[in-house]
Amino acid sequence: MRVDHGIANLLDLHDQIIDQDGGYWVKIEAWRVEVTADVPHGIRYSLTLHEPYGKRILGYDNAHAVKPPKKFKYAGQRLTYDHKHRHVSDKGVPYEFQDAQQLLIDFFDEVDRVLKEARQK
Repeated sequence: MRVDHGIANLLDLHDQIIDQDGGYWVKIEAWRVEVTADVPHGIRYSLTLHEPYGKRILGYDNAHAVKPPKKFKYAGQRLTYDHKHRHVSDKGVPYEFQDAQQLLIDFFDEVDRVLKEARQK
């Protein structure tokens, strides 16, 4: 099994709020948990981008399972816990967790994209 050196970086960011200018802000939560089939990397996390009035507009987390789309009916399908919410009302889509460093890269890349779109409106 490969060692994920990025987990220490992610855990160091726990409880951080990072200003993104224009009233937007990022909140990071991450803590160790027991390794299970649902959480094989042994961390719970929530990385969120908020608009100036506090509403979450983007989020990556593993706090709950994501239900598969209704068009797929697989008996005994394992539910995905790592997922992302792409907008305010998004219930979540699976996120392919590779390691903590890639999680941070993917999240902040998407933060940049969302903020660019929001500032063009």
